[in-house]
Amino acid sequence: GRRRREAAEEEVEETPQEKKLRLAKQYLEELRQLGESRPAPVPRGAAPGGEPDPHALVLGSPAHILLFLQVQPPDPAKIRVLRGHQLPVTCLVVSPDDRFIFSASKDGSLIKCKWEVDSGKRLCVVPGGKKGTEERHMGHASQVLCMAISSDGKYLATGDRNKLIMIWDAATCKRLHIFTGHRDAVSGLSFRKGTHQLYSASHDRCVKVWDVAENAYVETLFGHQDIITGLDSLSRECCVTAGGRDGTVRLWKIPEESQLVFSGHQGSIDCIQLINEEHMVSGSDDGSLALWGLTKKKPLALARQAHGEQGTEGLQQPCWISAVAALRNSDLLATGSHSGSVKLWKCGEGFRKLEHLLDIPLVGFVNSLKFSAAGDFLVAGIGQEHRLGRWWRIKEAKNSICIIPLKQKTTASSPESPGSS
Repeated sequence: GRRRREAAEEEVEETPQEKKLRLAKQYLEELRQLGESRPAPVPRGAAPGGEPDPHALVLGSPAHILLFLQVQPPDPAKIRVLRGHQLPVTCLVVSPDDRFIFSASKDGSLIKCKWEVDSGKRLCVVPGGKKGTEERHMGHASQVLCMAISSDGKYLATGDRNKLIMIWDAATCKRLHIFTGHRDAVSGLSFRKGTHQLYSASHDRCVKVWDVAENAYVETLFGHQDIITGLDSLSRECCVTAGGRDGTVRLWKIPEESQLVFSGHQGSIDCIQLINEEHMVSGSDDGSLALWGLTKKKPLALARQAHGEQGTEGLQQPCWISAVAALRNSDLLATGSHSGSVKLWKCGEGFRKLEHLLDIPLVGFVNSLKFSAAGDFLVAGIGQEHRLGRWWRIKEAKNSICIIPLKQKTTASSPESPGSS
């Protein structure tokens, strides 16, 4: 009876809509196991019966709720390094069509860059100015901590230490709006997929909702007890946040005006990313990597000291997890620290296990990680310092953007071998 009560306490209450969705997915899974699922959809760009492009499989359909990926170690010589930022890169995003990378840094004069992936050329640079001159200058006047791009590639949003959110035309790099309202540094931004609704998180411990197309503020959400360090969202009208030293991850249900609280890390939770609509991953300065299901209050899997330890004998401390990334709707994750490598992970056994796949050598603080939409490359923002502070400096690191090619073989999971590639 006690075990049943404890299990019940860990379960998060479901809304009627969420229960319907869970039962529908359970029904689809039963059909798949019986071999009665629908045939795989024709990949984008391939005619029926034609040879499919393994990177163009349509995700999200019942036959492809989850893709299992087998990634080969990249050739270090093929990792491309883009130089241009004078100070540590703090954040970056990849355009939805995988053609461009937008990046920002701590540099007060070189705030935002647009890069072409194929050529590595810097297409656009937005200079900043001195504090208080944002109305006269196009760029930010303080460190940019976060950015997000809408799923249609139309809008780019950037947030800085001076409490401002700037909205840009992603094609022309022209500034469109400035949103004010946060009372401290803006530390997380995410567009709801398929819309122009923007979520922002701040060191003032609140989440705000904006309508970018209408240039309008919508509402503010309260709950965290410490600074918010990261935020992410997908298609649902909700977002997830990392609450720093309050030790919680939170799921915010916007229409219901409610939140779910998850706990499992021992240190400051510094980064978070949704894998799909049901699972997410977070990293902490206690060195742990946590895999979560949105119906459980505790982690489904926890990798402690994911990037090892640092320090002298007897005074070792875990290497902080400074960045996490997930290839949407797959089982592939990436984590960054200052340990000298980016690590790739696989979510195993129904998202209840974390399996380390391989290390990619990179020197410096990995302050941001993003997979391309097709999953054929990973982008890392590298700095000599952590994006949120100047606790220590890695002199041999280069402030740069690294494009890491990923060779992989992609197949849908099958009843005979659910974990095969």
